[in-house]
Amino acid sequence: MPKTPVTVLGLGSMGSALAGAFLAAGHPATVWNRTASKADPLVARGAHRAGTIEDAVRASPLIVACLTTYEDTRAVLEPASLAGRALVALNSGSPAGARRMADWAAERGARFLDGAVKNIPSAVGAPDTLLYYGGDKAVFDEHVDTLRALGGDTVHLGEEADLAALYETAVGGTLLPALVGFFQGAAALRSRGLEAETLLPYATKWFEMIISVLPMYAKEIDTGDYSDPAASVGIFHAGAAADLELAEEGVDVDWQRPLHDLVRRAAEAGHGDRSIAVLTELLSVGAEGSSTTAKRR
Repeated sequence: MPKTPVTVLGLGSMGSALAGAFLAAGHPATVWNRTASKADPLVARGAHRAGTIEDAVRASPLIVACLTTYEDTRAVLEPASLAGRALVALNSGSPAGARRMADWAAERGARFLDGAVKNIPSAVGAPDTLLYYGGDKAVFDEHVDTLRALGGDTVHLGEEADLAALYETAVGGTLLPALVGFFQGAAALRSRGLEAETLLPYATKWFEMIISVLPMYAKEIDTGDYSDPAASVGIFHAGAAADLELAEEGVDVDWQRPLHDLVRRAAEAGHGDRSIAVLTELLSVGAEGSSTTAKRR
């Protein structure tokens, strides 16, 4: 059975990986990039280089855009006729940006899916690589076998076009704090002449512990019951001073201060003996009011 032709727009490291995965799976692939020479390695593997964005869109029923932002995607696609095309956006952006993108695509007659690649470019195409999508379920169902070329763990989150961006933002919120925490630890070790590599066995175990307690915290958040803490707000609040004393080892700890301020506000609101997951209530809109409504069983 012939494989669905695909057009990939944007050939940075991720876009090139996407196009390469389609080629590896046997899909005829048309590629386009502002800097045409970036397509050379893919053309050498059998991709067709489109000279214009109009030609790129005409070439395939499925258009996968991997540009930097939704604004970039709209600007690039503005000259092209999208009527009847399935458009998949795999770029960075907010849920609000995804909603605007979906409206823009609908106005131009495109059927829209927004998505996110939850791994690095070198993992694209692997059986366990996760990609999730939000938007037109009919588009997902029609092209799911093609999209699985990008990663074996391919999920449709729901009909709302902003769901992938919402989950991407929600999950992505853990990345920078976790990385900066590791970098801070590496800086502390380096101040003593120790190598960052020596931190790996212990940091890995620590991250595994964090993963193990997430289901417990999710249950507390979903039930609103923070009364039986494995780790309380008070424990975190008491430990703040020691955390900040790491500055005496020649490490900049200022990035932690807003986090400790959030814990302090929770303690001052009377949550000292409750689970640290109660911080979710403070992070919600109308935080100060909502934090008092969680169950105190």
